[in-house]
Amino acid sequence: MTTTNQGPKRLYLMQVATMRAEVPVPAYLIQTGDGINVLIDTGFPASMIGTTTGSSGWSFVINESDHIINQLAALGLKPSDINYLICTHFDVDHAGSHDLFPDAELIVQRQHYEVAKGGHKRFARNREHWDAPNLHYRLVDGDTELLPGIELIETSGHVPGHQSVLVRLPETGPVLLTIDAAPSQGTLDVEKRKKGPMDMDEAGVIASTRKLVDLAKREGVTLIVCGHDANQWQNDLKKAPEFYV
Repeated sequence: MTTTNQGPKRLYLMQVATMRAEVPVPAYLIQTGDGINVLIDTGFPASMIGTTTGSSGWSFVINESDHIINQLAALGLKPSDINYLICTHFDVDHAGSHDLFPDAELIVQRQHYEVAKGGHKRFARNREHWDAPNLHYRLVDGDTELLPGIELIETSGHVPGHQSVLVRLPETGPVLLTIDAAPSQGTLDVEKRKKGPMDMDEAGVIASTRKLVDLAKREGVTLIVCGHDANQWQNDLKKAPEFYV
């Protein structure tokens, strides 16, 4: 598939928090040629602005300017300007501010939504934010084209029904956002891939890593952005307000 005038035009990488001193917590914004705004993840809730120690023992630093609402405001956008919110999964660092986007259509894998709605304790503590009554969800099953040039890639393992995103940009080419299916560049080595401390299923993690690596080769991906890679984020990537085209 090739991009069209209606396809992605800009991709913004936004750092919405920092954990363990230097590890980025990202969210992403895609703007299309016909004026559609697609947000990927929303970071932590505003109630966590400041420094917090999570149940894992990791520290999280969220500056006022980091919060997703302020990141979007710096780009001239309000929550009501977001047309689609891609929910990669419901961990608190990815879904802590979903409730601030009642005008968007939220896109999530059916498997993940059903596991979370079923009361899984991992997602229960963040439930007020992703399960607010005024949110509008669309459930998808497996790999799905959301819009021309924006594809959802089912990558279970980190959690059931996790999804990564492939964005086809007109100049940069295909960009693969692995999210937590491959949190760092080192985790893209399929032969050495193991279950991380926050991963739920090792076999799924390995299978999804292989799927992403194969997809990147097959589609000629020019940039792979890993979910929480401090070195890549600090040294190799453009961050908002800069963007990829």
